[in-house]
Amino acid sequence: MKKLIVTSMVLGAGFLLASAANAAITDSKHDLSGSATLNNPESQLCIYCHTPHHADTSAGDAPLWNHTLTTTATFTVYSSTTLDAGALGQPGGVSKLCLSCHDGTVALDAFGGMAGNLGSIGADGDLGINLSDDHPISFAYTSALATADGELYDPDGAGTGLGGDTITATMLFTGGLLECASCHDVHNNTGFDPMLLVDNTGSGLCLTCHNK
Repeated sequence: MKKLIVTSMVLGAGFLLASAANAAITDSKHDLSGSATLNNPESQLCIYCHTPHHADTSAGDAPLWNHTLTTTATFTVYSSTTLDAGALGQPGGVSKLCLSCHDGTVALDAFGGMAGNLGSIGADGDLGINLSDDHPISFAYTSALATADGELYDPDGAGTGLGGDTITATMLFTGGLLECASCHDVHNNTGFDPMLLVDNTGSGLCLTCHNK
């Protein structure tokens, strides 16, 4: 009887967690299930980005990736004499997943092996391939960088803008690199607009890394 009760509690908790995650995506900017034009007759939430079978393994650490990646675009990256990270290379890692929709070069319905025939994302979400006016991405955020800059929190030290032990803990699955997902919660589980990982009231998100 005890085993049955515990099992029921575990299953119930799992259901609640799954429901919470589903609710977070539902009605968010990444909920495309209601579109009548994106080749999704079953109105699935996850299919635009993820698939349980025949995933794109070239996407690296992306979990079961399903959307066509940008392969031909050459990005103009951020550049500044004050950037202590040095010259930036092309976007990589999880940022390439975001850009597969947000750089405007890949059709929104290009998923599941389909070429796609719709236009790019709307103007508000279209970053284009010129990223020179956007926060730099795909660079290593290290203790050495923080020391060289002098106005960044040490990612391996205590006392960050979040009050936590490390900045790295807030960087999701980015492997120590600053990527789009270092600031944005793609599944909208936090509820901070515009899909931010941390509430930016009083520049709270900025002050996670920047020691000002």
